[in-house]
Amino acid sequence: QVQLVESGGGLVQAGGSLRLSCAASGRTVSMGWFRQAPGKEREFVATIYWIGGATAYADSVKDRFTISRDNAKNTVYLQMSSLKSEDTAVYYCAARSNKVIGPYDSWGQGTQVTVSS
Repeated sequence: QVQLVESGGGLVQAGGSLRLSCAASGRTVSMGWFRQAPGKEREFVATIYWIGGATAYADSVKDRFTISRDNAKNTVYLQMSSLKSEDTAVYYCAARSNKVIGPYDSWGQGTQVTVSS
């Protein structure tokens, strides 16, 4: 497991943009973002693999969100654009430290994103 520190959440108007960052304290093989809105279950948002840089997105954010990485800084970013009120949630960073597939073994503390309409 590694420690993950998220930053970049906040309040933004609908249609606006926000960028989240997540720095890992150690080696990871893939990292991703999940979110949990009030009264709802945590859901997958996006993931990126260190080797090859392959990405995957939830249908609800495809073409609006972009996940990227900085290998040198061991940091992953989530650029969110055209934000909607339904994007309001606590966003969690997650990482797989050893295996490319399977459950994520490390989680961040979460950062609140609020989109006002």
